[in-house]
Amino acid sequence: MARDIFHPIVREALEKDGWTITHDPYSVKIMGRDYAIDLAAEQIVAAQRGMDKIAIEVKSFVSPSISYEFHTVLGQYLNYHTFMEIKEPERVLYLAVAKNVYNEFFIEEGTQLILNKFSINTIVINAESKTIEAWMLRSKPTR
Repeated sequence: MARDIFHPIVREALEKDGWTITHDPYSVKIMGRDYAIDLAAEQIVAAQRGMDKIAIEVKSFVSPSISYEFHTVLGQYLNYHTFMEIKEPERVLYLAVAKNVYNEFFIEEGTQLILNKFSINTIVINAESKTIEAWMLRSKPTR
């Protein structure tokens, strides 16, 4: 599996934010087929709350058509989300995108409509500082 060029930046941003990378990549096997989500991480929030677990699909959006790439990513995300509900329902899936991509495309009304309708959780990463700018949780794990 080829790594997204944005992958090491997202990994570093997560680690700076206190996350421990547990899988790189995170593999999910459903009905005899393997799927690889870019990263998985865990962070202890508080002793009484246990551990939060996340999986992150990383995308650079470098193709000439950002909307075409978004359609591909949407399909991947929905597949991964569906499989994770079966295999590891406590893990929350996120799509990681660069801040410039978010500001150029993800803030558009049509894109927001899709993100909300399909509960696409998003992490916005500042590629220059390698930090997390925002977490947008639109769905919660089924525990």
